[in-house]
Amino acid sequence: MNAFYLFLAVLIPCVGGILNSLIPWKKRSHMLIYLETLVIVNSILVWMLLLNRPAEIFTLVHFTGNLAIAFQLDGLGTVFAGVISFLWPLATLYSFEYMTKEKHEKTFFMFYTVTYGVTLGISLADNFLTMYCFYELLTLVTLPLVMHTLTREAILASRKYLYYSIGGAAFAFIGMIFLITYGESPNFILGGVMNAAALAERKNIFLLIYVFSFFGFGVKAAICPLNSWLPQAGVAPTPVTALLHAVAVVKSGAFAIMRLTFYCFGVDFLRGTWAQYLLMGVVMFTIIYGCSMAVKETHLKRRLAYSTISNLSYILFGVVLMTPLGLVGALSHMVFHAVMKICSFFCAGAVMHQSERHYIHQLDGFARKMPKVFAIFTMSALALMGVPGLCGFISKWNLVSAAIESQNPMAYFGIGALLISALLTAIYMLTIVIRAYFPAKDFDYDTIADVKDPNWMMLLPLAVFAVMIVGFGLCSAPVTELLTAVAAGNF
Repeated sequence: MNAFYLFLAVLIPCVGGILNSLIPWKKRSHMLIYLETLVIVNSILVWMLLLNRPAEIFTLVHFTGNLAIAFQLDGLGTVFAGVISFLWPLATLYSFEYMTKEKHEKTFFMFYTVTYGVTLGISLADNFLTMYCFYELLTLVTLPLVMHTLTREAILASRKYLYYSIGGAAFAFIGMIFLITYGESPNFILGGVMNAAALAERKNIFLLIYVFSFFGFGVKAAICPLNSWLPQAGVAPTPVTALLHAVAVVKSGAFAIMRLTFYCFGVDFLRGTWAQYLLMGVVMFTIIYGCSMAVKETHLKRRLAYSTISNLSYILFGVVLMTPLGLVGALSHMVFHAVMKICSFFCAGAVMHQSERHYIHQLDGFARKMPKVFAIFTMSALALMGVPGLCGFISKWNLVSAAIESQNPMAYFGIGALLISALLTAIYMLTIVIRAYFPAKDFDYDTIADVKDPNWMMLLPLAVFAVMIVGFGLCSAPVTELLTAVAAGNF
C-alpha cells in the first residue's frame, strides 16, 4: 500500500472526532453509529497496512536538515498499532452504554476518537521528532477526558496529570536534542543511531541523557517516583481510565522507552553500564511498590491502577535487560497486559455503572447478581496472576526466560520481584473475587436486589477479551514468533 495511507490512518479519527462535535445530531443513535463506523473503518485501514506494509516513508512536513514529520511502519510500530486498532472499536462500543449516565457526550467522544488517531501517530512515527510531537499531543487530547466530570477531584487529577506530563516532556526533549545533534540518521533504526565517536568521547554524558529521557517517558509509563498521577486519574469515566491504564497513555510511554533504548541509543552502548543497573533497580522497586499499594487500596479502580503501575514495570524490566529476548518479553507483556487490564477495568466499570458502588467492601455477593461480569473478571484476575493456560503466564515466562538468558546478576533479583509480584497480585485480585462469590453467611441479598449484568454493548467487548485471554494463553506460538522476528529486526 502507498505510504500516504499511514498518515490517513492518523488523520481520519482526528478529523472524524472533531466533526462529531460539530454535527447537530437529531438522535443519539445516529451519533453512535457514526462513531463506531468511523473507528471500525479506520481499524480496517490500519490492519490493511499491517498486512501490506508500505516500504517507503511518507513525509508530511520537512523543516530543515533531518527535521521532519514523517511516518513509517516497522516491526515495533506494527505491534503497537495492531493492539491499538483492535481494542479501540471494542472500547468505543463499551463506552456507548457507560456514557448514558454522563453529561457532555459529544465533547467526550470528540476527544476519545481523536485520541485514537494521536496514539496511532506515536506508533507510526518514523523519527524521534514525530513521535515526540504526537506524544505531547496525547497529553493535550487526554487531559479533557481526565477532567470530563468537572468535579473537584477530576480537576485536581487533571492538573497533576498535566504537571507530571509537562515535566516528563521536558526531560524527553533533552534526549531529542542530543539525538538530533549526534544521531547519524533521523529515522528509527534497530541497534541505535548515535554517532560512535561521540558516544566514546562523552560516554557518561550520553548515559545521563539516556537516564533523563527514560524517566521523561517513564512519567506516562508510571515509573517510581513519577506515578502518583495514575491512581488519581481514575476519577475519569471508566472508558477513559481503561484506555489510560491499558492502551493509549501508559503503553505509549513504554513504547517510547523501547524506541529510545533499542532504536536510538542502542543496547550495545547501554548494556553493562551504570545507567542499566540504576534503571533495573528502579524498575524492580516499581514492580513491588505497585503491587504492595494495590493490596492496601480499597477503591476498586484505584486498586487496578496500582496494579497497572506494577505491570508496566514488567514491560520496562524486559526493556532494561537490553537483549533481544528481553524485548520479546517486553512486547509480549505489552500486548497481553493490554487485553487483561482493559478487561478488568471494563468489568469494574460495569459494576460501577450498574450499582454505583466503588469500593471493594461493597461487592459482597455481586457474582450471583452479575454472573457474566464476574466470571470474566475472575478470568482476567487469574491471567494477571500468571496462571498457566492464560496469556499472563506466557508473557511472564518470556520475561523470566529473558532474565536468565541475559546472565546479568542483577536480573535474578528481577525474577524475585516478579515472583513477589505474582503473590501480591493473587492477594489483591482474589480478595475481590472471593468477596463477590462467597459473602458472609448472614449476607442479605436484598441489599443488592437492583444489581444485574449490563447490556450487550458492555458484555460483547468483555466476551471478546475473555476469548483473547484464553486464546493467547493456549496458542501463543504465532504471537511469540512474530515478536521474536520484530526483536531480531527480521520483520
